[in-house]
Amino acid sequence: MPLLYFPSVCSFITGSYDRTCKIWDTASGEELHTLEGHRNVVYAIAFNNPYGDKVATGSFDKTCKLWSAETGKCFYTFRGHTAEIVCLAFNPQSTLVATGSMDTTAKLWDVESGKEVSTLAGHFAEIISLSFNTMGDHLVTGSFDHTAILWDVSSGSKVQILTGHRGEISCVQFNWDCSLIVTASLDKTCKVWDADSGQCLATLLGHNDEVLDVCFNYTGQLIATASADGSSRVFSAETFQCLCQLEGHNGEISKVCFNPQGSRVLTASVDKTARVWCVNTGVCLQVLEGHSDEIFSCAFNYEGDTIITGSKDNTCRIWH
Repeated sequence: MPLLYFPSVCSFITGSYDRTCKIWDTASGEELHTLEGHRNVVYAIAFNNPYGDKVATGSFDKTCKLWSAETGKCFYTFRGHTAEIVCLAFNPQSTLVATGSMDTTAKLWDVESGKEVSTLAGHFAEIISLSFNTMGDHLVTGSFDHTAILWDVSSGSKVQILTGHRGEISCVQFNWDCSLIVTASLDKTCKVWDADSGQCLATLLGHNDEVLDVCFNYTGQLIATASADGSSRVFSAETFQCLCQLEGHNGEISKVCFNPQGSRVLTASVDKTARVWCVNTGVCLQVLEGHSDEIFSCAFNYEGDTIITGSKDNTCRIWH
């Protein structure tokens, strides 16, 4: 079960090594739909928030499929990548799906027609993370070639190449007002970039092992990092200073996210636990124990009062 994703207030989705994606009811934990059709691992999944009626799945079978979230019907199969699809996203307008692949390219697909819109070629190694900005006019891709590239969505052309990392990029994300991009790298750092100029504004230091995940809070004022050193950190997106260190896990942290209110950070670890932290103090407020194998994904719902965790024990847990 490689990934989970909170699509809406009342349901969430999981992708799995069993080649399916499942839609679940958050309140009851009951399965609503099984999306079957891929011929290999379903590794990347996304929901078209805030509309909530479509799911995209990306697979090691080199295809992406577009589904109805309400009926489970497959609308389209997007074919064209020559290697595994490992990341994808809807644009905020829900008119495009972007896919990133081990074939070193990203592709944009039209949701309405099912046709390929453009191929974004420019990286020299696999693309493992991508993110649309809030306006939907730019896309950033992060690659194992140590760079991130900012693309103009309408033309499919490169706007900026973000160079400076000394290791593979593990994650890329825009902030809410589209002014900043943050990148996490296996070089043990994160970098914050000006989205207009492509200039590196700051390098976020402090971790002593690979940084595996990074995210902005919903207002874009805070940045949280997750590292293989077993710690997470919260930085100011304005001063770039480390505000607190979240320490307590007994193994690498693969996933980090903020609650919608920005007051809590959630981390998922190979130590089989997830933890909820206070952003202001760095204190661990809750340890979510019960999985029998490492937790690789976690998410808050929109209200911030429910948490989903996904584990290599082949289960998801819903925490209230």
